[in-house]
Amino acid sequence: MDLFKSGNPTLSEKMFKSTLTLDSENVMTVRGTLNKFGFLFLMVMATAFFSWYSFGKGVDVSSYMWTGAIGGLIVAFVIIFKKTWAPFLAPAYALLEGLFVGAISAHYNHIFEEKAPFIITQAVGLTFGVAIAMYVLYGMRIIRATETFKSVIITATAGIAIFYLISIVLRFFSVDIAFIHQGSTFGIIFSLFVVGIAALNLILDFDMIERGAEAGAPKYMEWYGAFGLLVTIVWLYLEILRLLAKMNSRK
Repeated sequence: MDLFKSGNPTLSEKMFKSTLTLDSENVMTVRGTLNKFGFLFLMVMATAFFSWYSFGKGVDVSSYMWTGAIGGLIVAFVIIFKKTWAPFLAPAYALLEGLFVGAISAHYNHIFEEKAPFIITQAVGLTFGVAIAMYVLYGMRIIRATETFKSVIITATAGIAIFYLISIVLRFFSVDIAFIHQGSTFGIIFSLFVVGIAALNLILDFDMIERGAEAGAPKYMEWYGAFGLLVTIVWLYLEILRLLAKMNSRK
């Protein structure tokens, strides 16, 4: 059985198996991971508020958005390959991701200021709601991370990632896949599918964190697990925001 299989590449089997320790006094725990996730989330909120506030003051926050996006991506890759650095770099990732999330949220809020003045509030609320629902469903074992479940979600996640990568490359050649951004019926169905896959990735992440704690992964993997969970939460929020934008663009 693949003990640590997850659709989230930051919480993959190899990432945890390579860190297992026999030191029972200094091991990863679920509570410790969730506490560290809460800390990282507060850091995201802090820099997100900074970007949002700056936009409201008339500052061009596109530099914040690109700094957060590119910087966050670079830091994420470093963390993935240097897991022992997670306690130091996970907070940096959270701060950078907050800049990006705050800036892009401010742009969406400005675009839909008349059609949907509460689009950001709705996106945040739905993200919290979905995350809590997934946690409850996992905790009550209503949804189980079986091998079949894992395989389906991992395959779907990989397919979405490849599809998005192809669409980015095509845009360099002025070829746009309209339904990714536009509010057509098919576009909304596509976004609903992606939101569903992002939400189900949370089940895999919870399962991997729990199994990592049971297997005795070292303490620093709490930061790594929290970082991986934050990656999924941010993805879920962005996809929900994209879905709401598509739905409101049809009004």
